[in-house]
Amino acid sequence: MSNTTDIRALSKDELITKLTALEEQPFRAKQIYEWIWKKSAVDFEEMTNLSKSLREKLKAHFVIHPITVYKVQRSNDGTVKSVFQLYDKHIIEGVLIPTEDRATACVSSQVGCSLTCSFCATGFLKRERNLNADEIYDQVVLLNRQAHESVGRGLSNIVFMGMGEPLLNYSNVLDAIEKITSEEGLNMAAKRITVSTAGIAKMIKKLADDGVKFNLALSLHAADDEKRNTIMPINEHNTIEALVEALIYFQSKCKGEVTFEYILLDNVNDTIEDAKKLVEICQRLEDVKINVIEYNKIDQAAFVKSTVEKREKFIDYLSRNRVIANVRKSRGKDIDAACGQLANKG
Repeated sequence: MSNTTDIRALSKDELITKLTALEEQPFRAKQIYEWIWKKSAVDFEEMTNLSKSLREKLKAHFVIHPITVYKVQRSNDGTVKSVFQLYDKHIIEGVLIPTEDRATACVSSQVGCSLTCSFCATGFLKRERNLNADEIYDQVVLLNRQAHESVGRGLSNIVFMGMGEPLLNYSNVLDAIEKITSEEGLNMAAKRITVSTAGIAKMIKKLADDGVKFNLALSLHAADDEKRNTIMPINEHNTIEALVEALIYFQSKCKGEVTFEYILLDNVNDTIEDAKKLVEICQRLEDVKINVIEYNKIDQAAFVKSTVEKREKFIDYLSRNRVIANVRKSRGKDIDAACGQLANKG
């Protein structure tokens, strides 16, 4: 057995098999699993209810690759951005967003991103690799600790809105969420988790078939194919019609909330005609809300955020047509931690 085996990559059954080969009792797997996923142990010496000899065996045959905090930046508004280093020296970013009644962790799912959304700094990075489930889990653990230190309470919400496209790392993202929500793991409520996607229709349908219990957010950002193709090239193979059909299917199978994310770009997607098309999309779904997002400037693009007047007219049209729209206030802009700004500058 090689000592390069990552113990956190093993299922409980696989761990039992490995331990049996080491002449250990199967019940030890449950103890180890609890240390790893419930108590978030990252060193075998922390596993104090295991014998010294077993801990030595574990060190000889397995490894744990925890992510580490490389750098922390604190915004004037209380937002905290962390640069995390992975075992292979790649870096990713995660954000803690505290408010009066919430503490939200924004986590990444990939190193870089393969999509090229023109308003997003991450889209200008090369996708290096997918994150493993334990690397996603570790972000939640570390941001939860930061929440306790910063605001005196743990995380209330988790959003997969950091670096990367979660549905292009499907199995690892779902595995991480299982560890985060399981009673054998962190035991956080699935309804407090939102996975945000740029829109991959077949994978949204797979979420439905897998009966996921978390919430889904679709980064829509334009209500017709011509405009969406221009700012989000993924739309060329995942048209709005295909996405709406996938969301209808998702809602027929799952109880999680569906939200549209919509960044208002001046003279791009912020007219009343755009709002009208958005209403028409929403009317085809059972229940959907809109998060209207202020555009946060990035060096790589020349977009300008919509004026307050245009934004208010846009939201008023949605409201008058019975579409719930909320303005999502940008947080952490001064440290490049706001929506669309994560670019590994740290």
